[in-house]
Amino acid sequence: MQQMVTPLSAVEFAGDTIRDLLRARLPNHALPAGLYTRNDVLDADLDVIFHRNWIAVAVEADVPEPGDVYALTIGRSPIVIVRDDDGEVRAFHNVCSHRGAKLVDDGRSIVGKLVCPYHQWTYELTGELIRAPHMGQDFAKQLYHLKTVALRNVSGVIFVCLSDDPPQDMDEKAALIAERLDEFRLADTKIAHERDIVENGNWKLTMENNRECYHCASNHPELSMAFYASDFGFDPADQSEEEAAETEALDVVYADRIAEWDSCGMLHDALNFASGHETHFRTQRLIIGGNGESQTPDQRAASRIPLGITEGRKNGDVHLWSNNLWAHFMGDHAVVFFCVPLTPDTTLVRTKWLVHKDAVEGVDYDLEHLTHIWITTNQEDADLVERTHKGVQSAGYRPGPYSTFNETTVNDFVTWYVERMVAAGHAD
Repeated sequence: MQQMVTPLSAVEFAGDTIRDLLRARLPNHALPAGLYTRNDVLDADLDVIFHRNWIAVAVEADVPEPGDVYALTIGRSPIVIVRDDDGEVRAFHNVCSHRGAKLVDDGRSIVGKLVCPYHQWTYELTGELIRAPHMGQDFAKQLYHLKTVALRNVSGVIFVCLSDDPPQDMDEKAALIAERLDEFRLADTKIAHERDIVENGNWKLTMENNRECYHCASNHPELSMAFYASDFGFDPADQSEEEAAETEALDVVYADRIAEWDSCGMLHDALNFASGHETHFRTQRLIIGGNGESQTPDQRAASRIPLGITEGRKNGDVHLWSNNLWAHFMGDHAVVFFCVPLTPDTTLVRTKWLVHKDAVEGVDYDLEHLTHIWITTNQEDADLVERTHKGVQSAGYRPGPYSTFNETTVNDFVTWYVERMVAAGHAD
């Protein structure tokens, strides 16, 4: 029996630096174990990916009216998103300029001003300090405004960058994303449901898992009814005659559907910005399987009121993946997922289901029908991520190769991650 030999470049030792681990990653292979499991790597990830790069944190529906506040924490950095009295969405570090107290607790609230609970320093929703009790007549309040967080509202999806020097390529990327999302008019949506799940695995394993559907047929039976497996890659030599016939038939359906989409100005071609780009994103419009309307148990529309200008019932599913986000935008509703690392082996996945703001629960949509597929799928994925994280901690773990048919987008993400870490100086 031939003995399997681990390539020397993949061997990992306890004393390896982050630089060693990044350099040990083989092309088109998973990462060395330490990049998934170590505390120092998590600190580096938070610094590079979640502080220096653009990350998705919210949707415009999180702050629908002036005075609405949505606070959350990224790593060690609490931030607050507000809609000011003029209707503009802004972001600030959720830190008082006096002695650093956190201004508001994580979650949603409605305020007139931002008031620090410690010493009652008070800020306008535009960030200006307007009251600082007992600081003297000569105190220059204008010097102690809240520190702004760079924010881009991209067709209703809120991206922020905690760095004072955010990547400039977001201008180009935001314009391209907006071309795909404007039709859904997310500013006219509301959050029908929100659900948090903590996955027992590293955040990169969470992101790798959602970048492929190699695993879907055997692990997501309900979700798999809402798409066509061949859309996510296949080896022609490994298809059965029946699968090959289905793929050929789907090509005919796509030709007709694309003609319809083109006639309505609905963009559908895949865009993929990964290796060589500071801001990573991919988008594509795909046909929904089964009854073809939405990602629900019966593939029928979950809400009677369409999103935006999408009047048709079979306008497909616009997929969007970015640095820490994946999302599905359909004619009747949208599902948006945000990924935030908590520890090296735990990850928060926050899911928001959006419907038109005028849709009424129990009248226009049934909440269980709307949310069932992704509540089920999220738990199935959490189980897979936990299983994988246990494996990468093992002495027997060896980074395996990605399928060139089914996992090219996983390789794109991992390659992008390594490039960002190297560019930040972690491989000098």
